[in-house]
Amino acid sequence: MSESAPLSQVCDALLFDLDGTVYRGGEPVPGAAGAVARARERGARVRFVTNNASKAPESVVAHLAAVGVPATGDEVSTSAQAGVRLLADRLDPGATALVVGTDALAEQVAAAGLTPVRTAEDTVAGVVQGHAPETAWPVLAEACLAIRAGAVWVACNEDATLPAERGLLPGNGAMVAALRAATGRTPLVAGKPETPLLRLAADSAASTHPLVIGDRLETDIAGAVAADMASLAVLTGVVTPAELLEAGPAERPGYVAADLAALDEPAAVVAVGPHEDWHVDARGDVLRVTAGDAEGPAEPMTLLRALCDAAWRTGTTAVRPGDGRSDGPAAAALADLGLA
Repeated sequence: MSESAPLSQVCDALLFDLDGTVYRGGEPVPGAAGAVARARERGARVRFVTNNASKAPESVVAHLAAVGVPATGDEVSTSAQAGVRLLADRLDPGATALVVGTDALAEQVAAAGLTPVRTAEDTVAGVVQGHAPETAWPVLAEACLAIRAGAVWVACNEDATLPAERGLLPGNGAMVAALRAATGRTPLVAGKPETPLLRLAADSAASTHPLVIGDRLETDIAGAVAADMASLAVLTGVVTPAELLEAGPAERPGYVAADLAALDEPAAVVAVGPHEDWHVDARGDVLRVTAGDAEGPAEPMTLLRALCDAAWRTGTTAVRPGDGRSDGPAAAALADLGLA
């Protein structure tokens, strides 16, 4: 597929992160539903990929419908599914697996041909751990006994925090850390930034060249890099322009955009790289920016892609407008990006 084709068509599947990319909590990200619909109209295979292990795919489908994004259960890939598959691949059929998580996670265990239990009173072959608000010391104690006795331990994800209306709360990773401290063991991890969840999603779409789309460098983009998948970072959630400039090699997307409308643009336009509208020069420990010779207003996002290219090549992340008549456009674009 030509790089002049829309970004949604240069890969054979689109793997969307959810919170911060398609919706924010219960609210839709503006324009996201339309962008997904247009990608579908062009024939894109779509998967919705979430580190959240507490909800069944049907619940995710209902949430998506509420924000205007129709989906089916087979288009949803969760870290619970990936975690259970990771565990089932290592245990005999019918083996006992202790569940630390919701009933939805226990149902995934049973569907995989394993026997879900909640205590370690009998021999337990495996432990699968996902987030559940009800997880407390007695639950962790049962898991601790099973893990110390040699059970295979799989964590659905290691997200240390969980965003909520009142702020950041302990996530599954915080509970995983407690068991790691108590057992001296390290779990296998299914969710982003590890690769099993993304590979599960790609496999379900029969994809060999997917595009991972997300708003977090440390999970979405790092997972794509680790899985050798193309990636698009959008600014609708967590990541900021400053964080993009500072990203290490393991967290660098190939494409950067303000939002999912970038899926309608030519891939070459959205790709990180130099742009004719801007001159970016490394001078000492500062990137100096001046406007190019192109006619018409210069777009801040084209500057951000050019800055990422320069920062990642040179290791320089401080940015200033250049000297002379082009200071005004450069200063305005940097201010729009929060880099002034």
